[in-house]
Amino acid sequence: MAVMHYYEVAPNRIIRANSDFFTYSSLVPLLIGQIVLVEVGKKKIIGVVLREANQPSYQTKPILSLIEPNPLPVELVDLALWLSKYYVTPLATVWQTILPSGLQKVRRQKSKQPITVKRDRTNIVFNKDQLTSLETIDKYDSGTFLLQGITGSGKTEIYIHVIKQAIAAGKSAIVLVPEIALTSQLVAELSNHFSNLLVTHSKMTEAERHLAWADSLNNSQPLVVVGPRSAIFSPIRNIGAIIVDEAHEPSFKQEQAPKYSALRAATMLGRYHKAKVIFGSATPSVIDRYLAEQSDRPILTLTKSARVGSLPANIKLVDMTKRDNFKKHRFLSDQLLEQIDKTLQPGKQVLIFHNRRGSTSTTMCEECGWFAQCPRCFLPLTLHADNHNLRCHICDYKTDVPTSCPICKSTNIIHKGFGTKIIEAELKKLFPNANIARFDADNKNDEAVNARYHDLYNGVIDIAIGTQVVAKGLDLPHLRTVGVIQADAGLALPDFNSNERNFQLLSQVVGRVGRNEHQTQVIVQTYQPTHPSITNGLKQDYESFYKQTLAERQRALFPPFTHLLKLTCVYKTETAAIKNAQLLANELKNKINKNTKILGPTPAFYERQHDTYRWQIIIKGSKREYLIEALKLVPASHWQFELDPTSLL
Repeated sequence: MAVMHYYEVAPNRIIRANSDFFTYSSLVPLLIGQIVLVEVGKKKIIGVVLREANQPSYQTKPILSLIEPNPLPVELVDLALWLSKYYVTPLATVWQTILPSGLQKVRRQKSKQPITVKRDRTNIVFNKDQLTSLETIDKYDSGTFLLQGITGSGKTEIYIHVIKQAIAAGKSAIVLVPEIALTSQLVAELSNHFSNLLVTHSKMTEAERHLAWADSLNNSQPLVVVGPRSAIFSPIRNIGAIIVDEAHEPSFKQEQAPKYSALRAATMLGRYHKAKVIFGSATPSVIDRYLAEQSDRPILTLTKSARVGSLPANIKLVDMTKRDNFKKHRFLSDQLLEQIDKTLQPGKQVLIFHNRRGSTSTTMCEECGWFAQCPRCFLPLTLHADNHNLRCHICDYKTDVPTSCPICKSTNIIHKGFGTKIIEAELKKLFPNANIARFDADNKNDEAVNARYHDLYNGVIDIAIGTQVVAKGLDLPHLRTVGVIQADAGLALPDFNSNERNFQLLSQVVGRVGRNEHQTQVIVQTYQPTHPSITNGLKQDYESFYKQTLAERQRALFPPFTHLLKLTCVYKTETAAIKNAQLLANELKNKINKNTKILGPTPAFYERQHDTYRWQIIIKGSKREYLIEALKLVPASHWQFELDPTSLL
């Protein structure tokens, strides 16, 4: 008589609240991590085998079939269980994130991996900083390292060395980039050194992504997988290295459930595989730098350019409060227009950066650059034109809209912001013969940085205009001038990290030039030329900025000195949103740990979305467990939550 085996299987759909897995029977023995087809009610659902089980007292359904012969790596199953627990998310939701869609479809075609331009940098000669960093990494068998290196200091060469060591030991590597836009450049760099590259990202078709996933699952040779955040879930066995490039980028935190951080996931996956994990950044997040300082690991620093003879960029600051600087155009300064003209004449390239996140309406003084901020949270206030007041979206502080500036008494108080499309239209009028390309979230696939990377790299595009996507990691040999339209735009956002984001973006955008032996220019326009995030960003002075920001965070009690939970309620009417937000806030005040602080309820920054009203509550807790306890009081319907939010907007 055949022996019956029993397994706990986690379906990839939510069946019942608080039930993540069910027991099924199988005539054949199965392995942990095998993807199977099971029946739930009358539906056939994909599930993952979690563990063997004893025969239960009730009748079980049989496992219908195997979807893939090879199981997922046990470490990936462990990561899924950890993500579910740590982010308080149903395991089914985690599996929807980890597994590719369309697993049951039959496919014939081969995966089309992108064709890349090879960049001839095979002859790597390490400088003293790089050698010291590599010696430190070599001393440890595994663990997480922060690699803090100025732009152009040769972080990529260190990644390559660490990946080579992993492959020599018969192990694979994962390289995460913050944007699909940066995969082309990194693949071009890595393809000089590795033939077994696999690229995966969300712009690929379902079939292409599935084939890349199947290649990872079934490949017995060491692989190097490159991609944005979700590449961390590639089902590779035996990982030796995980690299997170531009690790400070907020895109490494997923905005939909499970709202996970790819950095935290990388650290855990590295722990399960006993791999080396490297977070590389010129401007690490204040939280990651602080955590690195508290750990037993040395911080790896690269302070010099990796290229001998590279000239630092010449930086010019243009004060936007002085209208004499804008005789030719209302928001493109005379200095910037002159420099663009000078750069285009010999056929060189210009990059124009605009922080679109800051293009919301800002209340500020056009004469001296003062802007309205909350006296309690030290965050910018948001204009509510309907009530003609300014409001803090974190603590609900309100004040009247000033008729004159409290600093210089000028009556030139403005509320304004503008976007990249206007900048593109104006530059096309001013420079009709230039090949101008705009890169932002509105681009179609064939217009995005990733698709047009060769045109950027080869200098076919004369003027590139863009938002954050062009500030990150691009290394363009024909680029000679960078213009920043309004360097303080991001400071207008009522968020605890808006200064940090502004500093990082400016440091990154300045780092696009000054990487070779050519003279390069950076022209920065701002209403606040003395703001620390601008002065430190332009000097790329991370240490001064870090010290100052850490003190501010401690004073206002924001991460890394507290843990955050953001609760958002969504209702069809404003009355219902306010009433239910107040009800929950009162219940939380009475029932949760006294070492927590409740802010709000307040209207969410984006108060009206998709014909609904959104109000939010922010909870600060000295321990993360207090926030998880608080979640038990949050109703399942009409409420969304995020643990460890990187933004309160």
